[in-house]
Amino acid sequence: MPTYESSPQFEHGRPESTGILLINLGTPDAPTTGAVRRFLKQFLSDPRVVEYPRALWWLILNLVILVIRPRRSASAYRKIWTKQGSPLMFHCRAIANELQDKVKSKTGERLYVELAMTYGEPSVANAIDKLLADGVQRILVLPLYPQYSGTTTAAAFDAVYRKMGKLRRLPELRFINNYHDAPGYIRALAEDIRAYWATHGRAEKLLMSFHGVPTSTLLNGDPYHCQCQKTARLLVEELELQPDDWLISFQSRVGREQWLTPYTDETVTVLGAEGLSSLEVVCPGFSVDCLETLEEIAMQNAEFFTASGGGELRYIPALNAGEHHVRFLMDLAEAHTAGWSDTAGDATRSATRARARAMGATV
Repeated sequence: MPTYESSPQFEHGRPESTGILLINLGTPDAPTTGAVRRFLKQFLSDPRVVEYPRALWWLILNLVILVIRPRRSASAYRKIWTKQGSPLMFHCRAIANELQDKVKSKTGERLYVELAMTYGEPSVANAIDKLLADGVQRILVLPLYPQYSGTTTAAAFDAVYRKMGKLRRLPELRFINNYHDAPGYIRALAEDIRAYWATHGRAEKLLMSFHGVPTSTLLNGDPYHCQCQKTARLLVEELELQPDDWLISFQSRVGREQWLTPYTDETVTVLGAEGLSSLEVVCPGFSVDCLETLEEIAMQNAEFFTASGGGELRYIPALNAGEHHVRFLMDLAEAHTAGWSDTAGDATRSATRARARAMGATV
């Protein structure tokens, strides 16, 4: 017989409250081989991330990848690590804090924001526990992935479902699958790019680099590739770019399997060989800066570009906790929590408490 987790003590007449659960992928606790190995083991053990036969993949992961890759990845993390820790973590925390402040100041409602990571800490389960302890009975799940992918968004949802399966009393749930074509998201990207241009000038070309996934995911029905293409098209329209002004590519491929093309590293190498004097790269699939943007794009690919004969590659930072991004996320959350406001007044709640106590309730 299953045992379910007890819910926080219920209080009759307590105002109903809403929680926003922000989820990102996760990060090692430190730029060390051991911390990276722990993170990679959890991340790469998820069948959402690697769809190989489990027994075969266990051997590859534990006998090859986790022996070789952690040391190399730890070295890369050390290049971007800051006094505040992992860039992904502190940018996500900044978004959560800014969103909490703006929502409270605008609505005055009992609305709580918690940050969680699909892998590592703070875990999805622990973040949900914090929301429940605050009396939250309605949760909006918002993965910070503009484009939906089974490897990211669905994996975050899986973590929520696993926690829900252990609870005795379930909160009401709503999920945001993606926001790849939301006008506010496109405007936020465009406004940040224009601000970057105003400070640094414009390069000859703008490359939009999205995280890659195996081509097999597209063939099996994952909408990620199509949503990346639409984001790029809408951003081009918003920026009023000409066909020769921009390109799209996909980064971070691993292994021998075919991934979405064109590949970012090959694209910047070709552009450098053509003698391009300047190239800007923006990553519209990353809500915050992380290893893949700061080390892979701003460092590795910048070297590929110059080594092949190009001039300067400049990386345009992710939206992070910028004003345009936080304002968009607040609008997105408000739209998806419509109808969840607590309309019961103090008198109604007092009457509820009185009736409950008349029937023997103590809280």
